[in-house]
Amino acid sequence: MRKNLVALLAGVVLLVGAVVVLAATPPAFKPQTTCPVTGKAIDPKTSPHVDWQGQRIYFADAAAADTFRKDPEKVFTTIAAEGVTLQNIQTTCPVSGDKLEGGDMGKPVTMAYKGRTIEFCCPMCPPKFKADPAKYLAKLPGEQNAKK
Repeated sequence: MRKNLVALLAGVVLLVGAVVVLAATPPAFKPQTTCPVTGKAIDPKTSPHVDWQGQRIYFADAAAADTFRKDPEKVFTTIAAEGVTLQNIQTTCPVSGDKLEGGDMGKPVTMAYKGRTIEFCCPMCPPKFKADPAKYLAKLPGEQNAKK
C-alpha cells in the first residue's frame, strides 16, 4: 500500500512538472512574411502595420490594414490556420500587470490563442486568461484600446 502511494505521488510530481514545462514552451516560431488579407509579401521595415491585442500585424497596404480593422477575428483565424507567429509587443502580463522581462517571476510563459501569441509572467496566469479571454485581451496594447 505504501509503495503504491509513493508511486502515485511520484507520478503526480512528474505530471505537474510536465505541465509546467509545456506551459513554458513557446509555440513554434513561423514569422509573418505575407499580408494576412491579400497574401502579398510584406517587409517589416517598410510595410504598414497595426498593433492589436499585443500583436504587431504587417499588411501589404493601408487598405488591407483597414480590412483587418473591420473584422480582426477573421484575419486572426487566417493567421492561426497558417501557423504564423506575429510580433508580440507586450511589456506586461495581461493577468497580473507585472513586467514580463526582468521581473521576479523569471522568463515569460507564452501561449498561442486564436492567432495571437500571448505572454504571461508565470505559469499561474494562463489558466486565468483562459477563464475570461475577452477581459484580458482588452488589457493588451494596441488600437483596440484607443477606440473605447
